[in-house]
Amino acid sequence: MSKKKRPVNDWRDRDPKFSAEQGSYAEPVPSRQLVLEDMAAEGRPMTREELVEYYALAGDAAEAFDHRLRAMLRDGQLLENRRGALGPIDKMDLVRGRVQGHRDGFGFLLPDDAEGDDVFLSPRQMRQVMHGDRAVVHVTGRDSRGRREGRIAEVLERANDTVIGRFVEEDGMYHVVPDNTRIGHEIRVPANARGDAHNEQIVTVRITQPPSKRAQPIGEVVEVLGDRMAPGMEIEVAIRSHGIPHEWPQEALDQARACGDEVAEADKQSRVDLRDQPFVTIDGADARDFDDAVYAKKTPRGFKLWVAIADVSHYVDQDSPLDAEAQRRATSVYFPDHVVPMLPEALSNGLCSLNPEVDRLAIVCEMRLDRSGELKSSKFYSAVIRSHARLLYEQVADWLENPENLPKRYESLKTPLNDLHALYDAMRLQRRDRGAIEFESQATRIIFNEDRKIARIVPTERNVAHKIIEECMIAANVATTKHLTRKRMPMLYRVHAGPAADALEDLRAFLAERGLALPGGNDPDAADYARLLEQVEGRADANLIQTVMLRSLQRAVYTPHNEGHFGLALDHYAHFTSPIRRYPDLLVHRAIKHVEKRRRPKTFGYDMAAMEQLGQICSEAEQRADDATRDVDDWLKCEYMSDSLGQTFDGTVTGVTGFGLFVELDGIFATGLVHVSSLSSDFYHFDAQSRCLRGEHSGRVYRLADKMKVRVARVDLDERKIDFEPVDRDDGKSAGSRGRKKSSRGGNSGGKSRSNKRRAKRS
Repeated sequence: MSKKKRPVNDWRDRDPKFSAEQGSYAEPVPSRQLVLEDMAAEGRPMTREELVEYYALAGDAAEAFDHRLRAMLRDGQLLENRRGALGPIDKMDLVRGRVQGHRDGFGFLLPDDAEGDDVFLSPRQMRQVMHGDRAVVHVTGRDSRGRREGRIAEVLERANDTVIGRFVEEDGMYHVVPDNTRIGHEIRVPANARGDAHNEQIVTVRITQPPSKRAQPIGEVVEVLGDRMAPGMEIEVAIRSHGIPHEWPQEALDQARACGDEVAEADKQSRVDLRDQPFVTIDGADARDFDDAVYAKKTPRGFKLWVAIADVSHYVDQDSPLDAEAQRRATSVYFPDHVVPMLPEALSNGLCSLNPEVDRLAIVCEMRLDRSGELKSSKFYSAVIRSHARLLYEQVADWLENPENLPKRYESLKTPLNDLHALYDAMRLQRRDRGAIEFESQATRIIFNEDRKIARIVPTERNVAHKIIEECMIAANVATTKHLTRKRMPMLYRVHAGPAADALEDLRAFLAERGLALPGGNDPDAADYARLLEQVEGRADANLIQTVMLRSLQRAVYTPHNEGHFGLALDHYAHFTSPIRRYPDLLVHRAIKHVEKRRRPKTFGYDMAAMEQLGQICSEAEQRADDATRDVDDWLKCEYMSDSLGQTFDGTVTGVTGFGLFVELDGIFATGLVHVSSLSSDFYHFDAQSRCLRGEHSGRVYRLADKMKVRVARVDLDERKIDFEPVDRDDGKSAGSRGRKKSSRGGNSGGKSRSNKRRAKRS
């Protein structure tokens, strides 16, 4: 560096990280922080040789320092220019982040610095990268929309080792069309790298040469999944496209099998014996794993509630092969008629499942509630239980309404079930009083025929039994969170933030068009949302209003920082009730056991830094699972609608944009797009404030919740899109389709086939 700077041999005195470096390395070298500070002070890029000379390094120290510089290059802290000089990225008008592709060829760089604006990448720039890659871009200015625009400076990390897609043979040439349209590139496959793939089959291709400015990516077929239209292929595609772990390491399977089929007698010792208490599981008919059992009893002062949760932590030790794989998966993924479990079936459907009439290990949350349903106290302990019955939601709801239908073999359960119902009535009032939001969105279930083609799509109903279990699980989650927070244990909270400012503004504009207003000013709480839901109950557009309100809220995440749960109107909330299928719940169980053994928080196997990382892993895995299941639902609904080309249906407008109307078919729950160019005999313009399309000459207006008759014009299975054309409201004739440019994702508003109980537990 310049001669005006401090002497080169004083770096050890100036390095704020020197003590840590000295403790970690036999030959300490300048820390990353010091290198960045010194280079920023110098104000120019410097070569490796200049840096080594400046810090007076030699021998092993010089070699170690070179490794450090390479790591800083790899991590995007430094960038190497064309003459081989290094400079800090933030001093070179450069932005580091992850590439997000768009199906239309352009993309964005999402900066690592969450405060920075996204950087637009033109199709020309996207030639060098694929969706998910990490890159550094040089900000070149702003485009016509005022967005930052960039040029790829360097690719730091390639995200796609493999890509799944459709193998296509054209004129003796081979390529793979990725299932994920964000990828942005077709993968060229040399003739000697096609393996056994045939035209229109679904394959996995390994990228052997990434894209560049002048060449498309090249790959080799490493797996042939089968014919594109084979039953269940949509699930195989989604699993691989979204990177869902689905193959078990042999060590994890061996560990699960070693646990055995029955609870060992030795494992029952030193546990509270609750086998005589009439615990029951209440689930959907399609449930295969039972991780919670409940029992309630009236007392002179109110109620006692026991929630017993499968003791997964007894069998899955921290840092074991099973634990490593469970952490990698982080959640079970529920597709129609198929599950990718977080734990092997030997545990999830066997030893950890609270099956009826067998001994099982559990962590029990025992709660005392007053007559109004308010939680007064709780305690936790390890127990052995025996579920007295595996009950279905529909059964319990029927018996509560019609006690005479209760079979004689379940006569002993009559009082516990009635007590559960009475407790629910009290807790329901507590929920209302604190202002929890009661969204009642329409879930659906896909019914398949023998060939695993959709026979029909049916709505699912939540009855009183669903709500009883939901309130019991929420109560146990709240008690758990308060318990561990008091003990100062590191843990993952389930945090649901309130609406962001821009989403709130959009919601208020939407409501104003309907003569409605959301109370609460600029900072509404859950009670404000709840009051509005009560106000619109019974309106024809109530479901639509509820949907728009729901979309205004942020997504719930896992984090070690307690910021409350907006939707449930709770200050303390974490997940305790599903360790079979959610990794955060398993972490909570480990914390409870740590406290049970009277150990200090500092000796727990996880600190705040570890919880930060695990929270991100679990939140991303949940998003990944939701995206994959949505893709499968969309694909299935597109396949279902492909047999209806030319047919006419009644629908409801669920979305209005500048390019057209999203319409959901009544009773089918599949969504498609009516492009603006297909609307009849006028030029239509989007009114952003009113969220409608308005005819320039006719004055005709299309709004959210409008009823509309449409004809199925096109179904694209590759892109999960359905195009509709309108059947004119006045003369019953189709307006025709002129120049369709955009489409919807088929069926994107339909519900999942997972049970309502699992949906409730996602809170």
